[in-house]
Amino acid sequence: MKTVLLAICVVLALALPAGQQVPARTQLVIVVDGLRPDYVTADAMPRLFRLSRRGIVFTAHHSVVPTVTRVNASTFVTGTYPETHGLLGNAIYIPRANPIKGLDTGQRENLEAVERADGRLLTAPTLSEILRPAGKRLLVVSSGSTGVSWLLNHTLATGGIVHPTFVRPQELAARVERTLGPAPAHATPNDPQNQYVVDAYLKLALEELRPDVTFMWLSDPDSTAHTHGIGSPLTKQSLTLVDGAMGRLEDALQARDLLDRINIIVTSDHGFSTHTGELKLGALVEPFIKPMADGSPDIVVAEGAIHFRAGAERARVAAVVAALQKRPEVGAIFTRPRPGGGPEGVVPGTLSFDVVRWNHADRSGEILVSENWTHGRNAAGFAGTTTDSGAAGHGSTSPYDIHNTLIAAGPDFREHAESDVPTGNVDLAPTLLRLMGLDVPKTMTGRVIEEGLRSGALPASIRVGHSTETVRSTDGSYEVTAHLSTVAGRRYLDDTEVRRK
Repeated sequence: MKTVLLAICVVLALALPAGQQVPARTQLVIVVDGLRPDYVTADAMPRLFRLSRRGIVFTAHHSVVPTVTRVNASTFVTGTYPETHGLLGNAIYIPRANPIKGLDTGQRENLEAVERADGRLLTAPTLSEILRPAGKRLLVVSSGSTGVSWLLNHTLATGGIVHPTFVRPQELAARVERTLGPAPAHATPNDPQNQYVVDAYLKLALEELRPDVTFMWLSDPDSTAHTHGIGSPLTKQSLTLVDGAMGRLEDALQARDLLDRINIIVTSDHGFSTHTGELKLGALVEPFIKPMADGSPDIVVAEGAIHFRAGAERARVAAVVAALQKRPEVGAIFTRPRPGGGPEGVVPGTLSFDVVRWNHADRSGEILVSENWTHGRNAAGFAGTTTDSGAAGHGSTSPYDIHNTLIAAGPDFREHAESDVPTGNVDLAPTLLRLMGLDVPKTMTGRVIEEGLRSGALPASIRVGHSTETVRSTDGSYEVTAHLSTVAGRRYLDDTEVRRK
C-alpha cells in the first residue's frame, strides 16, 4: 500500500496543470558516459565543441575513485564520496545481500536486493530527497545500465526514471509509451537508445513533466569503447552520433527560445584508458584464501576491493599487500587509515583509504587495489594505458581515468570562458542546489563551483594548492605517491604514481 501511495504521489507531482510553463530556469545535466576531455574537438565533436565555446570549459575536472560508473553516479546525486554514500564499486560486497560474492551494480535487481538486505542502498541523502521538501522535481532519462539509471533516483522521492527497459513509477509507463512509442533495443553504437533519451527530454520532460532538474545519461562512447577500444572506427562513430544527438537537442531548445532558460551541464562519469590485460587480482589473492566452516572462501574480491569475511587478520592482510607490492601490474594500494590518521594506511607502503575518501563505516574492504598505468599511446594515438583486462575501460587512479569532462553553458554560467581551477563530480550536486536557490546540506562534501558562475569570483582569483604524499614499503622496494590539488579546503586526487626498486 505504501509503495502504491508513493507512486500515485509521484505521478501527481509530475502532472502539472496543462497551462503551467516551464520553471523560470531549469537544470539539464548530460552525462556522456566515458567521455575523455580530449574527445571534445572541433573535428570529432563539433556541436559539443561549439557549446563549450559558448559557455565555460573546466580543464581540471575529476572523477571520484574508484573511477567507475556507479560510484560516480552515486556521487552525482549525493554530492559526497564513497566514504559517505556507500556505493563502493561497480561490483560491491554486501554480506547481508550475498555472503559469498560481490554483486554487479549494473543490474537494478541487485541494487534492490542490497536495499532489502541492508535497509538502504545509498547511505547519504540524494538530490531527489533533498528537492522534495522544496517542491522541486528531478527526472532521470537514461540509456545507461539499469543500475546506473536506478542510482540517480532510486528512492523516487520526487520525479521519476525513464529508461528503454523500465519506467518508474510504473504508473508513468503508459504515458511514456503514448508519447515516445516503443523503446528501441540496445545497439553498438547505441544511437537508437540515446536518441530515445533525447526525445524523452524534448517530448516528455519539457512538454509534460517539466522537472526542475533532469539527468540525461547517454551510454556512448563507453558502451562501444569497452569492446572496440579508444580511437577505433566504431568508437569514433559513437562520438559522432552522440555529438549529433546533443546538437539536435540544442537546436530544439533554440527553436523554442529556451537556451536562455536552461543551464546545460555536460560531464562524464570518468575518463578512459587502453587496457593491456596483465592484472588478474583474483588469481593473485587466491593463494591466501582459506575455507570457512561451510567450505566457502573467507576472502571475497569485488572488483579492486578485497574483503576478509571473518574479520581482518593483520598479518594476513599485510601478507596479501606484500605480495601485491611485488607485482608490476599492480598500481596504488590502499588500506584502512591508521588510528592517528595521515596519508599512510595500516600496512606500510600503502595509502590510506582517506586519500581516496573510500573509508565507509560499514562497507569498505580491507584492501583497495588500483591497476598500474603508463602514459603509453595506443595504435590510434590516444595516451594512457592500464593493466586491466579487456580492450579499454576505466577504474584506476591513472590521470587518464580520473580526469574527465565538464562543460557548462546557460544563463547562470560564464560565457566564452575556461577555468583551470580543480573541480570534481562531487561538486555537481551542490552547484545544482545553488542554481536553484537552495541551501547546500551539511551532508554534502562537494563545493559549489562558484568560479564557473557569472555571479562568482573569477577563476584566476581562486587559490589552488598542490601537494604530494609518498609512502614506502618497509624494505623500500615499493613506493606510491598521491598527487593532490586543494581548492577552498576541498582536496582532489589528481593521480597516483608507483615506483619499484
